[in-house]
Amino acid sequence: MADRNFSIDSLPQALSQLADDRWQQLQRQQPDIVAQLDTQAQAQTRVMLALSDFIDTQIQRHPEWLLWLHQGGLGAMARQCYAEQIALLMGDAHDDASAKRVLRQYRNRQMVRLAWLDFCGELTIDEQLLDLSVLAESLIIAGRDWLFSQLCQQYGTPMDSNGKVQPLMILGMGKLGGRELNFSSDIDLIFTFPEHGETQGGRRPLDNQQFFIRMGQRLVDLLHDTTMDGFVYRVDMRLRPYGDSGPLVVSYSALEDYYQEQGRDWERYAMVKARALGPWSSHSDELHQLLRPFVYRRYIDFSAIDALRKMKAMIAREVRRRQLTDNIKLGAGGIREVEFVVQSLQLIRGGREPSLRQQSIFAALSALYQCDQLSFANYDELKTSYIMLRRVENILQAFNDEQTQTLPTNTLDWQRLCWVLHRVNVMDFRTHLEAAMNKIHQHFRDTVGGEGSDDTEHWTSALWLEQDIAVVQEMLHQHGQIDDEFLVGLTAWRQQAMQKSMGPRGQETLDKLMPKLLDEVLQISSPATVFKSMSKVLDSILTRTTYLELLCENPGARSQLVTLCSASPWIAKQLSRFPMLLDELIEPSHLYDICPLTEYGALLHQSLLRVADDDMEQQMEYLRQFKLAQQLKIAAADVTGVLPVMKVSDHLTYLAEAIVAQVARQAWQQMTLRYGKPPGLSDGDMGFAVIAYGKLGGLELGYGSDLDLVFLHNADLQAMTTGDKAIECGHFYLKLAQRILHLFSTRTNSGELYEVDMRLRPSGASGLMVSEIERFGEYQCQEAWTWEHQALVRTRCIFGDASLRQRFDSIRAQVIAKPREPLGLAKDVHQMRLKMRQHLLHAVSGEFDLKQGVGGITDIEFIAQYLVLLHGHQYPELATWPDNVRVFELLAQLSLLPQATAEQLTSAYCLLRDESHRLTLLGLPTQLPIIEIADHAEHIATIYQLIVANSAMDQGLDPTVIQG
Repeated sequence: MADRNFSIDSLPQALSQLADDRWQQLQRQQPDIVAQLDTQAQAQTRVMLALSDFIDTQIQRHPEWLLWLHQGGLGAMARQCYAEQIALLMGDAHDDASAKRVLRQYRNRQMVRLAWLDFCGELTIDEQLLDLSVLAESLIIAGRDWLFSQLCQQYGTPMDSNGKVQPLMILGMGKLGGRELNFSSDIDLIFTFPEHGETQGGRRPLDNQQFFIRMGQRLVDLLHDTTMDGFVYRVDMRLRPYGDSGPLVVSYSALEDYYQEQGRDWERYAMVKARALGPWSSHSDELHQLLRPFVYRRYIDFSAIDALRKMKAMIAREVRRRQLTDNIKLGAGGIREVEFVVQSLQLIRGGREPSLRQQSIFAALSALYQCDQLSFANYDELKTSYIMLRRVENILQAFNDEQTQTLPTNTLDWQRLCWVLHRVNVMDFRTHLEAAMNKIHQHFRDTVGGEGSDDTEHWTSALWLEQDIAVVQEMLHQHGQIDDEFLVGLTAWRQQAMQKSMGPRGQETLDKLMPKLLDEVLQISSPATVFKSMSKVLDSILTRTTYLELLCENPGARSQLVTLCSASPWIAKQLSRFPMLLDELIEPSHLYDICPLTEYGALLHQSLLRVADDDMEQQMEYLRQFKLAQQLKIAAADVTGVLPVMKVSDHLTYLAEAIVAQVARQAWQQMTLRYGKPPGLSDGDMGFAVIAYGKLGGLELGYGSDLDLVFLHNADLQAMTTGDKAIECGHFYLKLAQRILHLFSTRTNSGELYEVDMRLRPSGASGLMVSEIERFGEYQCQEAWTWEHQALVRTRCIFGDASLRQRFDSIRAQVIAKPREPLGLAKDVHQMRLKMRQHLLHAVSGEFDLKQGVGGITDIEFIAQYLVLLHGHQYPELATWPDNVRVFELLAQLSLLPQATAEQLTSAYCLLRDESHRLTLLGLPTQLPIIEIADHAEHIATIYQLIVANSAMDQGLDPTVIQG
């Protein structure tokens, strides 16, 4: 036992006198029991009798419990023993009266033990709450199981249509569900059963629901009825569907229908803590799966905040009405506010983050910290303050087994509280308590709020609600808005919005949101343009109230929406097409916290852990959501100048690579489950590689770029796979390739993953979908056209086994190093360039096509490819890099291109790509007025003419004279 001083002298005078009186009474009535206690046990018992009226009452009634306590009862006892001990005792109960006696006496004896340990400081508060909860659950389940046996003998056994026994399932709500029950708490229960049917084996069949209603009534009586031994628990059944007016027990299907059709916000809040009591079973799983969609939405859901705010306001009114003071549960900064903070964050994000679906406040706090929803400082403050309040609450209730959360109103209980908590006096205690509650209340205000200014006070509220256009115009003019284009856009959009069927909640939320949005938009220099972009986003969420609530409740998200719509119509279009991207705006710091280049794969893998391995539909959806979210982050960093153009392309490229790798693995897993593996593969190998061409190969991917891919393998085509449904390896890899393309191209709610172009494979569209690596090498060396070798310059193996990567790199280097006749090479390259320009250049008069125009991006790429192929046989190192910037760098180092020309090509290439990115983000064609780009284009066209076109006309030129 703890080192605490349990001498009578350690108590204040009033407690000391009470201890003497109660000890003497015990000595007079039970001298034999007292005589068996040693000196330390006697001293401790005297203190405990004074600290708790409940302990005194029970010990005076059952003095033999003292011997049990001091001869092992206060030692370590596994809480798992409760259920076994109660079940054994209930085996001797022959009627309700004897069952009540067993349950109450066992409960009281254990409660004496737990209060004793608490006062001695032997249990932490989380251990105490867990012990109390497990005890309650064990008593409830013991009563349930005993009654089930009794009623089956009387009415027969309830069965479903398949002859399976149906149990009564009990949902523990509130702190019981969270395994954090108070010392003297009501228990909130909901009774349900899996399937309708009838009893079998009785005198006549009885409907299952009637059977369970009778059983539920008796169970409530078994626990709730007050006898000479007291009660087991006060039972509250009002949280069930329809409350007191609803049936006591309903089936799973009725429960599901109710919550889907009529479930209210407060019920959703209550269900966060709901837990099926008793040994876990398939019925428990089914019940939790049934409730999850009601509690946790699949999107980030800010509707929880407003609902909790309203509940808090109701509680505050009730506190005032009942004139409650010093209430550590319901008052400002009390226990309920911690619950509101934690559960609001759970409800907001629990649909997307399974780790947050915790019934326990302690577990939920930890999960919120792990998910970066709480800083360590906030997590530590909330947890520490909550622990203090729960300890105080538990001690208060243990004084007399009363459900109270109010600080003492008498001297004796104040002395008890201060003595147990090691506080010098009441002022010392109150100082610490008030500090904890002030911290909690600040966190509550920061999270749930409800004490801010009234939105209707701002002039934009009147602006939004005003129907008279002349009045609206006058209001805008009064506030310095003289451009009537905004007025026209706002008026037209409002009329359109009013025609949408939003429902009362949606309309109310929109009316709260729009004044806030309008206030931010009108502070921008071009509000009409921004509102036009933003209105498209609003159009997509008008009937999706949860996103209106997100923007209404989250100033950061609202501000980011205005900023990004102002900077990029492309981003606005993405947000309007995929509203779930609004979730990414919630934390501005996270929005611009770009993933490190090499971490996209790990981040994607972590995201997919939320989805079951066999749920392919959800996996495909998560892949698309991941891509869209990361692209939005990259674009946001791009438009705000956080990332330069080269880094933007790097991030888009590495993101695509991570997704290609994940898709290939998923397709491999599906194929091998069905057909087995090709023989001879080492662990972890697939005998398969993905080759990236074009922009992906050259690490120059842009927004909306498709992926040019080629698939290779190194298997024996005639060998058979190892599975029960074995097929030839050539056929296996064909199916693997088809599966990969299917995973990319399937449209889900979040669209297509990437458009994949396979036309650069050997023999193009008429060739095999996947090539054997040696056959690929033969084709490249013996059959490929010059343009295919040009394409090979911009290739990389982005996924595959090490041996395949090495072999591909060897083939690529071998092809690049082939000696080529300069005139023939120049002619082939130039003719292909002219052909592309003829088919792909569509710029209108006065406009310059950044990619296909004369002196544009493609001319620069052709210069690099031509020089690599021309000099590759002399300089094998030219096969090192697939990207143009490093190719020009290397050409200059090898004196194959003057340094000034290489820098000019690189500078122009980066400029044109930067402009291409910018125009894409502005939602515009990649064309600029010729006058803005003429100097760059003329220089590049001259260099191209000197290096490629003149050589094609047999007018070879010494590269050293090329100065642009």
